Amino acid sequence: MTTSKLLSLVLLLFSLQVHAQVYNLEKEINEMLDTLDARVGVAISHVKANEVLRIHPGDRYPMQSVFKFHLAMTVLRQVDQKKLSLKQKVQISKDDYIPDTWSPMAKKYPNGGVSLTIAELLAYTISQSDNNGCDILFKLVGGPKVVEEYIKLLGVYDVSIVATEAEMHQDPEIQYKNWSTPGALVELLHKCFNTPVLSKESRDFLWKAMTGSVTGAKRIKGLLPRNTVVAHRTGTSGRDEEGKTAATNDIGVIMLPDNSQLIIAVLIKDSTEEPEVNERTIARISKAAYDYFTRKNQE
Repeated sequence: MTTSKLLSLVLLLFSLQVHAQVYNLEKEINEMLDTLDARVGVAISHVKANEVLRIHPGDRYPMQSVFKFHLAMTVLRQVDQKKLSLKQKVQISKDDYIPDTWSPMAKKYPNGGVSLTIAELLAYTISQSDNNGCDILFKLVGGPKVVEEYIKLLGVYDVSIVATEAEMHQDPEIQYKNWSTPGALVELLHKCFNTPVLSKESRDFLWKAMTGSVTGAKRIKGLLPRNTVVAHRTGTSGRDEEGKTAATNDIGVIMLPDNSQLIIAVLIKDSTEEPEVNERTIARISKAAYDYFTRKNQE
């Protein structure tokens, strides 16, 4: 056997071994989902090893507040272009508030009449998932269409952003029009934090906001070792009268013990399970992936 043929054989055997190992992780995750009354989409990418796992990769999932990540990238892109400034003040009145929605900002300033910087609005929107902060930022950048166009300009096409938080609040069915595939979300996370689509200052700002998120503690982070760094963005719908939850989501970047990145998106749609079960499912999938790639890195 020639040297070139031997090398080809070794590479083939290595490829088959890697595929078998990823298959074992995929099998473990699928077993978690077997009894779940929901549709679950998963995309996982280990950046250093260039390994990818996807489950139901072509399905469209309502993002809910996950789309605040796309919005934040768009805001920061306009900051990089000098169209906006993080120090820029925005006057907020009570008329800017969506009635009866999640908003720590409105809770702190119930009557409006306050000026907040774009940096503060981003912090509310990303770290605390503030719906009012979200829609104020939508107005600043030019609306959902501008956000969708920017994301697709980056080469991420399996995404639709057409409605604000206020519009979803008025009609629950509209949430299905703000959709993405899990793979597109992982691709966007990779582009954001591993390519120069944003300036280093903007990437650092967004990373800090996402690692400081106070939402979704029982999702991606739920079963990981304490002090694991996770930059993530959640999305959650309400339950309808029949007990169905349209969306329970979490996407993010997990820093493994060797400081490599594990990028993950777990999206659960149309679930009749209890909210705790949905969150636990995301946590279990994240822990399985964390354990698999941590072991692999130690080999």
